[in-house]
Amino acid sequence: MADNDQPIDETPEPTAEEINEQKAVRLAKRERLQAEAAGLGGGAYPVTLPVTTTIPEVRATWGSLAADETSGEIVGLAGRVVNQRNTGKLCFAVLQAGDGSRLQAMVSLASVGEESLQRWKELVDLGDHVFVHGEVISSRRGELSIMVDDWQVAAKAILPLPNMYKELSEETRMRSRYLDLIQREQARRTVVNRAKATASVRATFSKNGFLEVSTPKLQTMHGGASARPFVTHSNAFDTDLYLSIAPELYLKRAVVGGIDRVYEIARNFRNEGADSTHSPEFEMIEAYQAYGDYNTIADLTQQLIQDAALATNGSHVVTWADGTEFDLGGQWDRISMYESLNEAAGTSFTPSTPLEELAALAAREGISITHPIHGKYIEELWEHFVKGGLTRPTFVKDFPLDTSPLTREHRSIPGVVEKWDLYVRGFELATGYSELVDPVIQRERFVAQAALAAAGDDEAMRVDEDFLRALEFGMPPSGGMGMGVDRLLMALTGLGIRETILFPLVK
Repeated sequence: MADNDQPIDETPEPTAEEINEQKAVRLAKRERLQAEAAGLGGGAYPVTLPVTTTIPEVRATWGSLAADETSGEIVGLAGRVVNQRNTGKLCFAVLQAGDGSRLQAMVSLASVGEESLQRWKELVDLGDHVFVHGEVISSRRGELSIMVDDWQVAAKAILPLPNMYKELSEETRMRSRYLDLIQREQARRTVVNRAKATASVRATFSKNGFLEVSTPKLQTMHGGASARPFVTHSNAFDTDLYLSIAPELYLKRAVVGGIDRVYEIARNFRNEGADSTHSPEFEMIEAYQAYGDYNTIADLTQQLIQDAALATNGSHVVTWADGTEFDLGGQWDRISMYESLNEAAGTSFTPSTPLEELAALAAREGISITHPIHGKYIEELWEHFVKGGLTRPTFVKDFPLDTSPLTREHRSIPGVVEKWDLYVRGFELATGYSELVDPVIQRERFVAQAALAAAGDDEAMRVDEDFLRALEFGMPPSGGMGMGVDRLLMALTGLGIRETILFPLVK
């Protein structure tokens, strides 16, 4: 317990009027600081300060000091004031670093003098960034501290912090992530874990001989996935453009050009709904491997995720935010979509089952299909009967042909394609394919998609003549995969998608 610990504050949050009053008081303090430092480069927002170390470094070096012991080490450091108590001759403040680590600062009459102590009491508020200079000590209660001999405001906070002892509402966390990062350890840890996971993904790709590239985010034609695009207009070219829904068609062009193992961690934009697993703007990992197939790319995807688990959790057994443990280790299950559906539903569906039979079962189960085709019925029925029963990470293989227009037909099962979806924690985490590289068949698939688009399907793709031309120069047999970074974090942390995104889009 710190020397300045106070009981948890149960008072209600300040009203808008009270906040405005506090803001006015703080603005007056800012004016005073600016006036005191006129022409000296200091004031409420100095350009630089003589910082020699950080709060985490001090804790790492001197954390074992015994109570009432001094280190002899003089340091200069800065932090945000998140708690303080001012008494007659001694003021206590808890300074917080960006990573959430904290250190106590003790400002005493004996160390700084009467004028400096009084200025601290009058000018320093909760939320301010302050610079303190002094000796590292341990207080009589054993709290690691800085005995301050000099101090300066580093950045004056004009608005008061929210109550540090009360949980922010989800609305506030999403709209004001900076407050969430100041207050909540889980928010800071999620940012760190995302960075670790992304670094791990890059390291695993590099270890397997993949090259990272960047593809256009403004495109003259959308493609690479069945999704509704965002449309914008280029004044320079006087034409409508689409925000990228997937980097697939450009990455495949790279494979045609001889980059046999290629990947991108790309920003994608899909003009669709937002819920606990979907965001209109998201980050995606997409990769293609020449002379691989959907089996080899499944092996790679499992390695990517398991390596990321080690990087963020130190183990394949990850601990989610609610304390639940989930095992991402071992060899993951691989099941057939048709076989698992038939087993769960007591049916005998095949790729040639008439649409009427599928529609009848869907109607009995209360399933509605907007643009009814065989594949959409099979996939919706599979989600209804099978998805909820998956408890381990599972590759669901061999999808209907008509819902996967960019995928190679199965080498031995007519009417399906060599595609898998990876389900973890009940949601789709990644998808993989044996890629369609025959330009003649690809054109036929694009034409079929264009017919759906003409019939009103906003998610259907158009005929991309430039991509077809690239394929006509020859693309080697390849495996490909896509995985959302946000969803990878969901699997590693147990959080919803908006918690894994640093600044999520909200209404």
